[in-house]
Amino acid sequence: QVQLVESGGGLVQAGGSLRLSCAASGRAFRTYAMGWFRQAPGKEREFVAAISWSGGLTYYADSVKARFTISSDNAKNTVTLQMNSLKVEDTAVYYCAAGRVVVTTTRPYEYEYWGQGTPVTVSS
Repeated sequence: QVQLVESGGGLVQAGGSLRLSCAASGRAFRTYAMGWFRQAPGKEREFVAAISWSGGLTYYADSVKARFTISSDNAKNTVTLQMNSLKVEDTAVYYCAAGRVVVTTTRPYEYEYWGQGTPVTVSS
């Protein structure tokens, strides 16, 4: 099993920045790809970004390219989502996920393990 613990959500002004962190642990967790998803009220869960532990390969949704950066810290077993130039439409609950998938996988059901979610609110 893989355990995921998220932190870093909160309130931020439009145009500002916020950093989300996901601490991973468990059996063979480094064999999994790590992804971030988000879900706004009344909306379906959508893919944000993903990364592989070993190779550092990354993939982003078009809506967050050039604004968000996903990275991994092997020493801390942590994946980070740095969010810059935030927009009101970025407001959502953000989820960390792990799965035996390639980083270009965007469907939520392809990921096996999920964190508890951390809310992000962007005000105008």
